[in-house]
Amino acid sequence: MLGLLLMPLVAHADSDTVKVGLVGTADRPVWNQVAKAVKSKYDINVKFTTFTDYNQPNQALVKGSIDLNSFQTWNFFADQNKQLGDKLVGLGKTYITPIKLYSKKLTSIKELKHGSTIVVPNDPSNEVRALKVLADAGLIKYDHKITYPTVKNITDNPKGLSFKEVADDQTVASLASEDAAIVNTNYALDAKLSQKEVLYTEPVNKQTAGYINWIVAKKDEQHNKTYAKIVKMYQTAATKRQMKQLYGQNEIAAWDITLK
Repeated sequence: MLGLLLMPLVAHADSDTVKVGLVGTADRPVWNQVAKAVKSKYDINVKFTTFTDYNQPNQALVKGSIDLNSFQTWNFFADQNKQLGDKLVGLGKTYITPIKLYSKKLTSIKELKHGSTIVVPNDPSNEVRALKVLADAGLIKYDHKITYPTVKNITDNPKGLSFKEVADDQTVASLASEDAAIVNTNYALDAKLSQKEVLYTEPVNKQTAGYINWIVAKKDEQHNKTYAKIVKMYQTAATKRQMKQLYGQNEIAAWDITLK
């Protein structure tokens, strides 16, 4: 009889713990503060699972080993969600992080020479983003008719640059041997890359709206009230202030941003 009475209490305790998946450690300080605020106001416990690459967190959501994740742009999410059978949903915007072209060998984009090698991430959404950045920088042109172009779809390369495709989490390591690399901001922050190593920064405008990051859940949890409270506590003035303090212009709060 005692065991039967205790069962609902255990289930209730579990329902007040939410597991959030993150990639790397760069976003952890902000999420730690969100977790404290959620605990204080709603008595909800937020626990974290840290992943090392972009492919794991959405799979973990589908499998149910985490409840939410916060690491991906809308474009990346749309591509992955399609591959995973449309089982996920975006719950709320977090921030946008302009990606950058970094180098440990060069100090200016003008120093790129004929045959210099630039590393780009090899997943579909991040590779096209890298190509857009290189095109904005005036280094290349590529075929815009293709949804997910790769370096093979570059149509104009006046400097005769070479390109190397690697996994997102290997772009930082490639800087030791290659001339330059497009590095996603979370990996750049984790590696403590400096502004002095930046050759070019992605512009933030309407064309980059698809690169706003989102908090994501399983589709059947779209109206989960507990998850909605966590999103609400993330999207606050306090979070915005902390982002600015920690990351400056590397990470820009985007839930109320107006892109021009």
